[in-house]
Amino acid sequence: MRRVLLALLLSLLAVPAFADEIGAVGYRFKWIGPNDKIVVEAFDDPDVPGVTCYFSHARTGGIKGAIGVAEDPGEASIACRQVGPIDQAKLDKLKSPHEVFSERASLIFKSTQVMRFWDAKRHALIYLTYTDRIFEGSPRNSISVVPVGASH
Repeated sequence: MRRVLLALLLSLLAVPAFADEIGAVGYRFKWIGPNDKIVVEAFDDPDVPGVTCYFSHARTGGIKGAIGVAEDPGEASIACRQVGPIDQAKLDKLKSPHEVFSERASLIFKSTQVMRFWDAKRHALIYLTYTDRIFEGSPRNSISVVPVGASH
């Protein structure tokens, strides 16, 4: 019970990471409040300058969505790309896995996360997005791979 309360308290104190909203499209009409939509956002990997990830996810509209208490569906898609030079010397020092992005998907209990893995053998950065809950997670996920030139 203490763990649940501690997790709840920490989730309230956590500040979600920042992503730039690129655009959105409505997919379900709502009579009252904003429509349900699919949002495309972008964020730069905070530890690997030169990599940007784009991810899409559903955002629930209606009255609950308008006041910020709706629970968004747990599906997301991700595509990460090299957009600038990558300092390969830093790659072997990366924590793996490591959370590079998190965004609330409900008022308290649910978040969409992006974890980064470094595959040194194949010289690739792997980004995994999924949604979790304090009490129950979901296996729905999406990955994207950024190949990094091997250093010689």
